[in-house]
Amino acid sequence: MSKGERSWPDLRPLDGVRSIKIKLGLLVTATVTVAAMLVWFGLNNGVRTLYTLPAAIALSLVVTQLLARGMTSPLREMTAAARSMATGDYSRRVRATSHDEVGELAVAFNRMAEDLGSVDRQRRELVANVSHELRTPVTALRATLENLVDGVADPDPATLRTALAQTERLGTLVAQLLDLSRLEAGVVPLDATDLPVGAFLEEAVAAARLVDGAVDRSVRWEVDVDPETLAVRADPARLHQVVANLLDNAARHSPPGGQVRVSAGLAEASRPAAVVLEVSDEGPGIAPQDRERVFERFHRAGAAQSVTGGTGLGLAIARWAVELHGGTIQVVDSTIGCTMRVVLPATAAAGRTAGGARGTSAARLIRRTLPGTDDDL
Repeated sequence: MSKGERSWPDLRPLDGVRSIKIKLGLLVTATVTVAAMLVWFGLNNGVRTLYTLPAAIALSLVVTQLLARGMTSPLREMTAAARSMATGDYSRRVRATSHDEVGELAVAFNRMAEDLGSVDRQRRELVANVSHELRTPVTALRATLENLVDGVADPDPATLRTALAQTERLGTLVAQLLDLSRLEAGVVPLDATDLPVGAFLEEAVAAARLVDGAVDRSVRWEVDVDPETLAVRADPARLHQVVANLLDNAARHSPPGGQVRVSAGLAEASRPAAVVLEVSDEGPGIAPQDRERVFERFHRAGAAQSVTGGTGLGLAIARWAVELHGGTIQVVDSTIGCTMRVVLPATAAAGRTAGGARGTSAARLIRRTLPGTDDDL
């Protein structure tokens, strides 16, 4: 802004007008009226037109400058704010006091600036989180391999399990980043099929138990499915993403020797029929104010941020995959730990047997505790 522009006051007497066309009409009317009154005053007081006409023109220009400056002030502020955004400063906002199209543009500009600032913060957090998450397993894996090469450690099962765990951690991070790019693109194929829930959950828990054994958390796993023939219409790969993320979170937040329970059944009084999957742990739980935010990208709630690490992408990807199936995911109240609930559409066959299954749930309950726990069946 130049010195000449700063010398003019920023008056906005027309802010209450809701149309820029009406404002322009009022501006023209005001300048013409001022010029006409000055000329009329000169004629009635014996002042020659040679003097009154230039004075009327000058006064009209002053009135026009004052009114037009207030009308266009948001545009100049947007220009200055846009220049600041180009340098990475998203904190500047436009004074949006008018109710016309320019005022609406200023409001939209402020909203855009806030969104861009949020995206920039998320980008910085992503870089910091991913850098930290990559550095930790790479450092541990490098130290393990150096010990093996130098002969400091023997390639025994424990050492190899440690290297495998760090490799799995790297693979999980890369997979999450790839899923994030697919989420941003918004186009993901969904190959849905009728999936037996019992066998699927046992396979997912068996894989989670292998990872848990590699990092020696000693978590006890339990799977309950009711009825035995329960099936869901889903893409196995995408649903595995959801369950694997929930199992990993539950294991990481459970105390050593804690129990993670995975249950599945038909939703009560649901039309059409729906399958409810729940993953419960005995960890510190999630505060009510964080239960919705945990599904936001890069958000890590409470103790999870300082104790368990993570990029904050797992639950965001899980919600994305669940919504692709037309389902829902949420944190539900529990007396101890945390319970994550996923609701998905059931298969047609499951819907036909829903009534009978609910009536004999106790007789059909499958309780399987995987091998290696304290209460093997």
